Amino acid sequence: MNGITDGGVVGRKHYIDNLRWFTVVLVVFYHVFYMYNGQGIRGTLGKITNLDVQYYDVFQYIVYPWFMTLLFIVSGISSRYSLNNHTGKEFIKSRTNKLLVPVTLGLITFQFIQGYINISLSGVTDNPEMPLVGKIIACILSGIGVLWYLQMLWLFSLAIVLVKKIDKDRLWNLCKKTPIWVLIIISVLVYGAGQILNTPLIVSYRFGLYFLAFLLGYFVFSHDEVIERMKKVFWLFAIVAVGLCVAFCIVYFGQNYADTPVYRSPLYLFFTWFGSLAMISVFAKFFDFETPFTKWMSSHSWGLYVFHYLGISAVALFLAKPAYIPAWASYLLSTVLGFALAYGLYFIISRIPFFRWTVLGITKKKK
Repeated sequence: MNGITDGGVVGRKHYIDNLRWFTVVLVVFYHVFYMYNGQGIRGTLGKITNLDVQYYDVFQYIVYPWFMTLLFIVSGISSRYSLNNHTGKEFIKSRTNKLLVPVTLGLITFQFIQGYINISLSGVTDNPEMPLVGKIIACILSGIGVLWYLQMLWLFSLAIVLVKKIDKDRLWNLCKKTPIWVLIIISVLVYGAGQILNTPLIVSYRFGLYFLAFLLGYFVFSHDEVIERMKKVFWLFAIVAVGLCVAFCIVYFGQNYADTPVYRSPLYLFFTWFGSLAMISVFAKFFDFETPFTKWMSSHSWGLYVFHYLGISAVALFLAKPAYIPAWASYLLSTVLGFALAYGLYFIISRIPFFRWTVLGITKKKK
């Protein structure tokens, strides 16, 4: 179960499940555009069309500022629900298996394949001055790829156990009363968090922003009372988010949205916050249900996230880079393989002893 009410009755929060898998799907589409972006974002194959301006790259500007912040908020909510039913020791053991093992043992048992593709795209494998040992190390470390999210989430999970022990639910109970105007003011905190603890080279590691998002998920958005208030004004968050989205795209399109100074700008961070509020309130209002499709998507979202980039980057390296297929086919095949290979690998590896643990953090055979 992903949720538990204050009264102790366990109940599934279907809107959280739907929000999680839908955001992961957006991540897949984002990485397709990201791989062939014409905006000069590093670590990708880059522009493969003859267009002067790839206006469809605007999709990256629409989703990038908020979708990982949203995932950390959802992770904070889920952590609270889990700690309602488990001791701190049980929680840490579970999160270590699920998060830390795939970004340590998983790198040398499977993800080095992704690492090889990554360093090949960046030209490291073609560097005659780098010794073989250096290339092997680069291959393993580059296998982290999209798994940086797991690294940060594991650290946050350790921290939240300590926070819960210190807080003894005093602050958590107080946050139950959080009104809408406080949620709006929190945007200032989000702006401040976006200025600190950002790693200089690998811009994904934004410890200030993402830890705040995780804490807000744990303390604020895990309360049904807060969610009910948000559902009543979902339209407000949606209107503000759309307005900020349009402004952000107009002001920054063509600039590197994933690096300083853009990702520290007020417009970026306010869009980050209100985009997240809009998604949470809209999904709580309209998507708190389960169908066979949503159930399947939810149960496979973990595998989709872990494996999706392999298919996208493989098409880029082996087909798009040597121009064996036209640009439109590269986009299409990357999208199809991003989903198909991810689901296929999840189906296979989740059923293989040892590998399902090292690669996916699954300790029991998936049914």
